[in-house]
Amino acid sequence: MQISSTERTQIFYARVAGFVYLLLIALFMSGEFLISGIVGNGSFATAAQNVASSEHLYRFALILQTMTSVFTVVLAYALYVTVAPINQRLAQVALIFRLGEIFVGAVAVIFSFDQLRIYLSFNAAKNANLEQWQALFAVARNAHFVGFNIATLFFSFGSILFFSLFFRSRYLPKIQSAFGIFASIMVALTSIGSLVVPEYADIVQFGFAPIFISEIVTGLWLLCRGIKLA
Repeated sequence: MQISSTERTQIFYARVAGFVYLLLIALFMSGEFLISGIVGNGSFATAAQNVASSEHLYRFALILQTMTSVFTVVLAYALYVTVAPINQRLAQVALIFRLGEIFVGAVAVIFSFDQLRIYLSFNAAKNANLEQWQALFAVARNAHFVGFNIATLFFSFGSILFFSLFFRSRYLPKIQSAFGIFASIMVALTSIGSLVVPEYADIVQFGFAPIFISEIVTGLWLLCRGIKLA
């Protein structure tokens, strides 16, 4: 059966989306592991010393996380092209939500670089007032925390819409699309929970687990098998 140019474009961008899904997870998780490994579990002063001694590796980790915002643009557009024939208006709304995620997420990364500056400045300062530096660091960390959760809230609504469009089509197995919708709703609840009760943020973070599973499975499916158009 001969396929149209529009369908060929859909198939191509579906595979692009699959690849970028996996790339984003690799970039984000690599950055997280590097940062947590450098900072460690000690005091603020100890963390500052660790960061100062591994400054360039820490900066590289932040660049990895910055690149997630860059490549999310590619993912959002690839998903839009893939599902637009199902319902273009909903696909456009989903794209707008993901672009909002990108903007807010990029701002949150700026505060991550600000945390680095505070670490380095404290470590270089003589007769530093520890409490003042800790308070300054707490402000930057909280700004990043709020920015990250707002970004994931934008992400969740965009992801819900994209997976809903997949569910309405035959591009992915229904159960896979349904799980994607569920996982995206969990992200929204997790982000809201973190902002409402930040003292329990470490506990509610487990709500992000389903979306990691969903995006890995979806990424592998789109990259390896593509979409089923008929």
